[in-house]
Amino acid sequence: MDKAVEKKSSLRWWILLTVIIGTFLGRLDQTIVNLALPNIISDFHITVSAAGWIATAYILANAIFVPIWGKLGDTIGRKKVYILGFTIFILGSVLAGLAWNLSSLIVFRVIQAIAGSADYPTAMAILAVTFKEQKERAQALGIWSSSFAAASVFGPLLGGPLIDNFGWRSVFLINLPVGILGLLMAMRFINESRSEVKSVFFDWWGAITLGGMLSSLVLVLDQGATWGWLSGLSILCYSLIVIFLAVFIRIEKNVPEPIVDLRFFKIPAFVNTLFNNFVVFMGLMGGLFLLPVFAQTFLGYSATEAGYLFMPMAAAMMLAAPVGGALMGRVQSRYVIFASTLVTAIGLFMFAHLDPKTTAVGLIIPLCVMAFGLGFGMAQRTNIIASVVDPHEIGVASSILALARNVAGAFGIALFGTILANRTNSNILFINQWSVLHSHAVLDIQRYVSLIELKAQIDAYNYVFIISGIVVLIGAFFALTLKLKNERTDITVHVE
Repeated sequence: MDKAVEKKSSLRWWILLTVIIGTFLGRLDQTIVNLALPNIISDFHITVSAAGWIATAYILANAIFVPIWGKLGDTIGRKKVYILGFTIFILGSVLAGLAWNLSSLIVFRVIQAIAGSADYPTAMAILAVTFKEQKERAQALGIWSSSFAAASVFGPLLGGPLIDNFGWRSVFLINLPVGILGLLMAMRFINESRSEVKSVFFDWWGAITLGGMLSSLVLVLDQGATWGWLSGLSILCYSLIVIFLAVFIRIEKNVPEPIVDLRFFKIPAFVNTLFNNFVVFMGLMGGLFLLPVFAQTFLGYSATEAGYLFMPMAAAMMLAAPVGGALMGRVQSRYVIFASTLVTAIGLFMFAHLDPKTTAVGLIIPLCVMAFGLGFGMAQRTNIIASVVDPHEIGVASSILALARNVAGAFGIALFGTILANRTNSNILFINQWSVLHSHAVLDIQRYVSLIELKAQIDAYNYVFIISGIVVLIGAFFALTLKLKNERTDITVHVE
C-alpha cells in the first residue's frame, strides 16, 4: 500500500513537469519569434509594419480561443483537449518553419496560436484536480505559473544563439523535438478528467461575440500607437468592443451553459485576484518590453548580452515559487499577495534611476526583486482562482485568468510605450525651453540636439517606471480586500 501511495505521489510531480514543458514551450514561442523578425523581413522582403502582423495575428488568435478550449476541456475531457492542442501546435510550428512568404507564415502562426491557447486553461485544470490537498496544490500551481513568466525571460536568451547559428526557421523547428517529448509525457502521465456536470450545449454565439470583443481589444492595443489612439480605426475598435461586450453579456445571461459564467464576477475573491493579477502582469510585461530596448539603445548591449541580464531574474522567480507554496496555510493569502505585489512594485521603483552609466548589476538587482515578488505570490493567486469556483468550472475559470494575463501584457506594452513616447516629446520641449547654446557651430548644434534628446528619453524611462510602480502599488493594497471565508480545500472530479 505504501508503494502504491508513493507511486501515486511521484506521478503527480511527473504530471506537473509535463504541463510545465507545454506551458513553457507555448509561452516561449510568443517571445522568441520577435528576435527573428529582422531576418524574416530580410528573407521575405517585407516592411517592418507588415512583419508586425506575425506577432499581432498570434496574439489575436491566442486570446480568442483560450476560453473556448477551457470550456471544451471541462466538457469532453482535459487530457483529450491538451493532447489535441499540443499536437496541432507541433504541426503549426513545423509549417511555420517551412513558410515560403508572409501570408503563409501568418496562417501557420494562427494555427500555432489557436493550438497553443489550449494549454493554459487545461493545464491549470489538470493540476487543480491532480493535487487535491490545498497546500500541495498551491505549491504545484505556483511552480507551474512561474514557468509562464520564465518563458518570457528565456525567449531572448535562447532565441539569439538559435537565430545566429541556424537561421530564423530554427525558432519554429526547435518545437518539434521538444514538443514530441512533451506530447509523449502527456500521453503517459496525465489522467483524463472532466466536469461532473454533463454538458449538452456549447455556447457558440457567446464564443463568437467574445472573440469579436477580444479581437478588437487586442488589435487596438497592438496597433493603436501606430494608428493613433483617436484615429478612425482606433475609434472603430472601441465601438466594436462596446457592442460585442454588450451582446456577449446579454447572451451569457440567457444561455443554459455559458462559455464564461458571469457568476464568477460576483465572487469578491475571484474579482480581486483577477485585478491583482492583471496589474502585476501589466507591470511585468511592460517592464520586460522596455528594459531590453534601454539596454541596447543607451548601454550599448547586444541582443544576446541583453538576454543574459534576465537569467538571474528567472532564477529568482523559480526560487520564489516554492516559498509561496510553503506559506499556504500559514499566512492568509491576502497578506502573501499583498507582500508579493508590494515587492514587485519596489522592483519597478528601483528602475526609476536609470541613466547611461547604469551597470549590469544596476539592472539585474531590480529585475530579481521584481521577479521574486511576482514568484512567491503566484501560488496564492492561481490557487484562489481554482478554489473559489465549482469543480466543474475550473477550466473556464483558469481560461479567464489566462485571458487577464494576455490582455494585461498587451495593455502594459501599449500603455508603457505610449507614456514613454509622449513623455519624451514633452521633455524635449521643456528641456529645450530652459536650455541655451552659446555657439553657432554645426557640430555644437548637433551635440546640443543629441544631448537634449538623450536627457528627454532617459527621464521618460524613469517616469514610466515610477508610474508603473504606483499602479502596481495600488494593486498591492487592493489585495488586502481579499476575503476567503468560503474557500474550498477539497476538489473532487470524475477521473477515468
